[in-house]
Amino acid sequence: MQNPELAGHGYIASLDRVTKSYGNLRAITDITLGVRKGEIFGYIGPNGAGKTTTIKILVGLIKDYDGAMAIGSNGTASSRGRALGYLPQYAAFQEWRTVSQALTTFGKLSGMSTLSIKQRMSEVLELLGIPETKNRKIAQLSGGTIQKVGMAQAILHEPEFLVLDEPMAGLDPASRYQFKNVFRQLSREGTTILFSSHILSDVQDIASRIGIISRGRLMHAGTLDELKERLKIPKNIDVMLSKDSGRLKELERIKGVQSIERVEQGRYVVHLTSEADIDIAVDTLIRNLVDGGSKIRFINPVSLDLEDLYMRFVNQGEST
Repeated sequence: MQNPELAGHGYIASLDRVTKSYGNLRAITDITLGVRKGEIFGYIGPNGAGKTTTIKILVGLIKDYDGAMAIGSNGTASSRGRALGYLPQYAAFQEWRTVSQALTTFGKLSGMSTLSIKQRMSEVLELLGIPETKNRKIAQLSGGTIQKVGMAQAILHEPEFLVLDEPMAGLDPASRYQFKNVFRQLSREGTTILFSSHILSDVQDIASRIGIISRGRLMHAGTLDELKERLKIPKNIDVMLSKDSGRLKELERIKGVQSIERVEQGRYVVHLTSEADIDIAVDTLIRNLVDGGSKIRFINPVSLDLEDLYMRFVNQGEST
C-alpha cells in the first residue's frame, strides 16, 4: 500500500520509509521523500548526516536497504536507464582519455547512438562553456573544468531526473553562477533536479523546495516559506524615513500590526502578527506614511536567509 504522504503528488522520484545501516551504524532512518517533476530540490545537512547515502540509493548504487524507492515517469526503480543522470561528489575519468572519448563512452552506456552522441556532445559542452576541451585529455584539465565535464556526462543523454552530489563544490564564483543558470534552464525544459550542497546560498538561489537531513532523519521537506512557518519566524518590516512626521506609532492600529519599535532616529521595526499578510501590510504602511507627511527612504520585509533558518532548525533538534 502506498504511503499517503507520497500519494497523488506526481512525484518523479520517491523514497518510502527507507532505512540503511552499515553494520551497527544507522546511516539513514525512515526517510520518506518525494521529488516532483520539473522542480529543483536542494538537499542539505551536516557532514555525515546521510545525504550521500540517500543519493546512492536513488541512483541504484546501494541496493540493500529497507523500505521502497521509485524513480522515473513510470514510477519503478527498474526504469532508471536513460531516465537518470548522476554526478557523484568526485567526478573521476581516465586521465589519458580525451573529453570526447570519455563522453562517448558514457553516452553509449546510456543507450545513445553514435550520431546522437556527437550532436549532443557539442550542445552540452557549449552549454557549460567548455567547447574547446572536446579534444583535450582529461589530465590537461583543471579541477573545475573536470567538474564541468562530469556535469556534461550527467546531462548528455537528456535524463528526466538529474541527481547531483555537491555539484558546485570547488567551483569558482563564475562557474557556480553558470551551473545555477544551467540548472534553471534544465528545470524550465522539464528536467527534475535533486542536488546536495553545503553552500546554502546556492540552495536558496535556485531550489524550489529543500530537504533538511540531520543524524540520518529527514527533518523538513518543503519551501523556504514553509520552513519559516514551521519555525514560527516573526514577521517584521524595516522602515527608514528621510522625513519623519512623528505619526508612525499611530499606525499600530493597522490590521496585522502588533507593535512598532523605534530603533534609531527615523528608523523603525514594525512587528506583525503571525497571521498578517506581509505584502498587504507593506502596501498599507506606505500609503499611510505618505498620506501622513512622512518621506520613505526604504521599507523592507526583514527576512532570514537559509543559513540562519538552517542553524535555528538544526539547533532546535526538530524532527519529523
